[in-house]
Amino acid sequence: MARIVILGGGLAGISAAYHLEQKGFFDYQLFEKENSIGGLCGSIQQDGFTFDYTGHLLHINDPYFHDLIARVVGFDQFNVIHRRSYIYSHQQYTPYPFQMHLHGLPTEVIADCIAGYIKRATHIRSPKTFVDWVHKQFGAGFARHFFLPYQRKIFAHDLNKITASWTGRFVPQTSLEAIIEGTMYPAPAPSVGYNAQFFYPKQGGIVSWVAALARKLHQPINYQHEVVAIDSKARIVTFANGHRQPYDKLVTTLPLDRMLAMLETPSNRSFSAAQNNLMCNSVLNFNLGINRPNVSDKHWIYFAEKEFPFYRIGFTSNFATSMTPPGCSSLYGEIAYMNMSAARKDAIVARSIKQVQQLCAIDDHEIATQKVLDISHAYVIYNFWREKHLTRLLQTLAQDNIHSIGRYGAWKYCSMQETLLDGKQIADILCIQPARRYYETVTINPLSYQERIHEQQT
Repeated sequence: MARIVILGGGLAGISAAYHLEQKGFFDYQLFEKENSIGGLCGSIQQDGFTFDYTGHLLHINDPYFHDLIARVVGFDQFNVIHRRSYIYSHQQYTPYPFQMHLHGLPTEVIADCIAGYIKRATHIRSPKTFVDWVHKQFGAGFARHFFLPYQRKIFAHDLNKITASWTGRFVPQTSLEAIIEGTMYPAPAPSVGYNAQFFYPKQGGIVSWVAALARKLHQPINYQHEVVAIDSKARIVTFANGHRQPYDKLVTTLPLDRMLAMLETPSNRSFSAAQNNLMCNSVLNFNLGINRPNVSDKHWIYFAEKEFPFYRIGFTSNFATSMTPPGCSSLYGEIAYMNMSAARKDAIVARSIKQVQQLCAIDDHEIATQKVLDISHAYVIYNFWREKHLTRLLQTLAQDNIHSIGRYGAWKYCSMQETLLDGKQIADILCIQPARRYYETVTINPLSYQERIHEQQT
């Protein structure tokens, strides 16, 4: 029996394991259903190209996270990149964010946005829906020409059933002065937003820094262990390969809805309401390897208009040259959906690739390779049920010694930084009790033991 069992070898699970070990606690087991780490922070290799599971960029504003990256990976292993992102609408590219850069758009669009901002619904004190929030913050014009059509595409859900609690730092605010300046002059305003500067690994795709963290672990990761049942009363996890793992405390990074479906609970407790109301969309992530350099000078582009099925395309070869063979480029696109047939998926991806080819002037013979990733859990839907019940749900699980963390375990929209800090926080909580030392729980050879003691001392 392991005192702590961790489910999921993505960033949250690896972070939890790493921070347990940093506290001298080694009586744990980490299980991953695939044969590699990373989860949705993973990267795959195909025909000399590296593709991530959609665009993953590293944003750092937390001192601890900054120090950890410096210590574990080293900032010399990253490119420091200043964002070049745009919105494509009315056959024009305008710099992000839309609410500060109207120059070049049709006059009627500009007038509608400015008039709407001046007349915006500031009387709405506490907007209940995302739609109300947009009208309060930006007005009807900005809502009509960007925010509402874009968010409908990215969530694939009724925006009147979504709260605005997710917006936070993700949606930059604006002012009348900034709008007018961005209307008169084509030059971008000073960088704004949480992603104005980001870091990206020089080699190996986004998973490379997660792998660097995993290499610091002393305990091995148990691969190809897919969870099929969790008995919260007996405290046993059952895997598809037949292995049964007892635990004292369980840390799960599995999608919360899936985890609840596998949870065998006492007869006086039911999570059926949660399973029915925890909502998220899915994303088709198409990736193209292009046998031509410099297919674009941009990092990514947003698409709000209905004629484009995708809500964003990005150019990973502009994050790091190692993502492609010499003389090549790469790009990715994202299509959000809910409940779509396989045939419909194939058709919408094919249509999207043709549109991207037209936008970027890519001939058929220039496509060296392509890879479509179907991501079942993508964006968490911040519906009203979540707003009211999620905190209590997570607390109830914790009372049963089940700690659900990470983007999908805690059912939230968050960055890689926040996900790693989730792992640190749960290690802090679970290590309040005295922890066993490494040599008390793991058999090791004398040489590695001395090396590790030296590492701990330094």
